[in-house]
Amino acid sequence: MSTMGVLWDMDGVLVDTGDFHFQAWRELLVEYGIAFTYEFHQETFGMNNASILSLLLGEKLTPELLSEIADRKEEQFRAAVRGHAKPLPGVHAWLERLQDGGARQGIASSAPMANIDTLIDELGLRGYFDVMVSGVDMPGKPEPTLFLEVARLLNVPAEDCVVVEDAVAGVEAAKRAGMKCIAVTTTNQAEALSAADIVVDRLETLPAGAFRRLVTA
Repeated sequence: MSTMGVLWDMDGVLVDTGDFHFQAWRELLVEYGIAFTYEFHQETFGMNNASILSLLLGEKLTPELLSEIADRKEEQFRAAVRGHAKPLPGVHAWLERLQDGGARQGIASSAPMANIDTLIDELGLRGYFDVMVSGVDMPGKPEPTLFLEVARLLNVPAEDCVVVEDAVAGVEAAKRAGMKCIAVTTTNQAEALSAADIVVDRLETLPAGAFRRLVTA
């Protein structure tokens, strides 16, 4: 049986951070005279900061302004989640089950590495992952770059990988990478995620062999 790779998005998949991100963006952007709506947050959740800020600011976004706003936003976000982060239902059980079954697991997140480190340690999940990769300096999802890099580091071919995502851009990136995809409706309605192979409300409702069946199908 070939080795399976499981690529986990973090925000909205391992941990429900949407509201923490929204508050951090909204409070900070007021200072810059930018309104940040919940609708816009929903549409852009899962994108990296460069993509989000270029949509908001267009040509006014200089590299200096990008790093200033992004750094401040992530500091506010990390301060807000400390002591409040909890893994989403079913995450722990699946990480354990997949590890016991010999899968190689990686984090493929658009978040900065400092956020990944903070959250994974808050949740006590570090021991489950062979690699943890931030897509901050890569082309953002829906480009497949991040997923292909994590698969390369896991040393598992794309067709033997399953991506777990909650964002529309993430599902598209998984498909463009030639990988299977399980989508969770933490952030988006099921209809919006219909390009995924399986869509569930919570990971704990997945049947036991769900991941393995996808790569052997």
